[in-house]
Amino acid sequence: MRIIGGKYRGKKLFSPTQEGVRPTSDRAREALFSALYSRFGGFADLSVIDIFAGTGALGLEALSRGAKEAVLIDKDTALAAKNAALFPDFKQKLEVLRADACHLPKARKTYNLVFCDAPYAKGFTDQALTELAEKGWLQKGALCLAEVRKDEVLTPPAGFEKTQERIYGLAKVVFLIFDKKIIDI
Repeated sequence: MRIIGGKYRGKKLFSPTQEGVRPTSDRAREALFSALYSRFGGFADLSVIDIFAGTGALGLEALSRGAKEAVLIDKDTALAAKNAALFPDFKQKLEVLRADACHLPKARKTYNLVFCDAPYAKGFTDQALTELAEKGWLQKGALCLAEVRKDEVLTPPAGFEKTQERIYGLAKVVFLIFDKKIIDI
């Protein structure tokens, strides 16, 4: 597992050793970041949440490509913190937050790009996205990329609109836009 592009292209990351942890593949990350670049024209204006962060690879990839800040959120942040320590110059713009994605604290700031890679088929994706919205973590118009198993149906929670889906091997990434005005916060 490595950083695919940007300033730290090729830098190796620590990989999970426990069974059941399945980081987003390099191929899928490369395709996703290519799509994001096409959409935004760069990463400098992006504030990123990597929820169910695991290794933190998605948030760290975004920072390597120039995102202005990122927060890595997981119940077990050991691996994300270990990988974050590989990038000392990210210290001022990277936070590793140990928290349950389905029971988040109130946000201190808002973000406009979310990577959500919850355990498959457990209903955590809906819960986490709803929690992010209700606790004030998302800017209006935030783009949320939710990875689910390719045969899983993700019904967007209130306040989110599905814009597209992409299949990468066994995974499907659902692109959702958050619209604060259609939910009662």
